Amino acid sequence: QVPLVESGGGLVQAGGSLRLSCAASGRTFSNHAMGWFRQALGKEREWLAAITWRNGVTFYADSVKGRFTISRDKDMNTVFLSMNTLKPEDTAIYYCAADTSLSAVTRSPAYWGQGTQVTVSS
Repeated sequence: QVPLVESGGGLVQAGGSLRLSCAASGRTFSNHAMGWFRQALGKEREWLAAITWRNGVTFYADSVKGRFTISRDKDMNTVFLSMNTLKPEDTAIYYCAADTSLSAVTRSPAYWGQGTQVTVSS
């Protein structure tokens, strides 16, 4: 098991920013790719972003490209999602995930965090 713990969610006004964190414990993520997903009430889970752990190459869904930035701190075993210009439609539970390949982490990750709530008020 690779425990993942998200934090940093909360209530923010439209146009504001939040930075989510996903900290790993136990197994190292040196050979993994990591990603972020969200699920809004009444909607399906949506992939947002991914990053390769070794080289930090990033990938984004069109819905968040230009506003959200994924990054990682290899020494801290932590992945981040910086969210700018937040909109009410960004309201969702945000999850981090990990797997051993980029393709897997964007589709069916093996490891998931518990989620953190982001609420954007208008």
